[in-house]
Amino acid sequence: MMINLAKKEKNNIDYSGKPLVPVRHMNFLFDAEEMDHEFYLKSEQASAFFEALSIFLTFGEDLVIDTARFHRDFVKDPVLKQRVTALIGQEAIHSKVHDEWNHGVLKEYNYPVELYKSIGSFFMENVLKKLPQPLKLSMTAGIEHFSAVLADFMMKREGYFFETQDEKQRAMWLWHMMEESEHKDIAYDLFQELSGNYYLRVLGFAIGLTIMSQTAAMSTITPLYRKPSKVFSYKYWKDAWRGAGLLFGVQNGVYGSSLGHIFDYLRPGFHPNDHDTLDYLDYYKEKLLNPDNGILVPYLTKEMIPAIRG
Repeated sequence: MMINLAKKEKNNIDYSGKPLVPVRHMNFLFDAEEMDHEFYLKSEQASAFFEALSIFLTFGEDLVIDTARFHRDFVKDPVLKQRVTALIGQEAIHSKVHDEWNHGVLKEYNYPVELYKSIGSFFMENVLKKLPQPLKLSMTAGIEHFSAVLADFMMKREGYFFETQDEKQRAMWLWHMMEESEHKDIAYDLFQELSGNYYLRVLGFAIGLTIMSQTAAMSTITPLYRKPSKVFSYKYWKDAWRGAGLLFGVQNGVYGSSLGHIFDYLRPGFHPNDHDTLDYLDYYKEKLLNPDNGILVPYLTKEMIPAIRG
């Protein structure tokens, strides 16, 4: 099935100036007893969003991996091809680590891991995998944009991660956010290189927005799934209201305060690097990866940079 929409954007990117991206292998040695169910600003409801995201994002990672691997063979520029290979590697490690978190920790506390995975698997097999490759690539770029928005928000609010004593969950999300920022332009560059169709880009964004919205909606049932009696608890409803504000509030909500960044994707000529996070990325690489005291150093088992091949 071919999709041929009219408006094609110009792609004048010099990939030779792009940094090579490494692949980091991580082992967080998760311990369920250390989990903080209110790790995100002491809100169970807001934290439930991140736990639902951890479950559903494994399907997104797999989509990115399969789509990037398919389209990599059509890339002629060796640096872009290296960066696509690194994207595949980083996303594969993300999927592996989050699976370890989901099955090793969340299932221990009756989070709806299997329910959410069955929903994600049904949607993946019956919808996403049946889409034409050009639309899959557009969706991949769109999904990576939402990841970049989340990373941008969290990198600018470092203190939010330190409201909890759950060091490993904190380290996992800091690592994930850093790498999402590190590779935020790769899927977009790949789409622009092989397609550049504006209307197809918008369609992929719309599907990605739908997926993220459904993830947020599903996360709202998580605390009640774990303990249905909370429906009668005033404390639960108070936290649910506060959690909704932490996610969707226009002042400090993860997505509510990021609407401008989210919908900037629809601007003709948009590029992920229009939202410059290089200073933040340098700061976090030092804070997380410094050999002497980096937060990620105890969990980093190997780092390698895929070779450039002609």
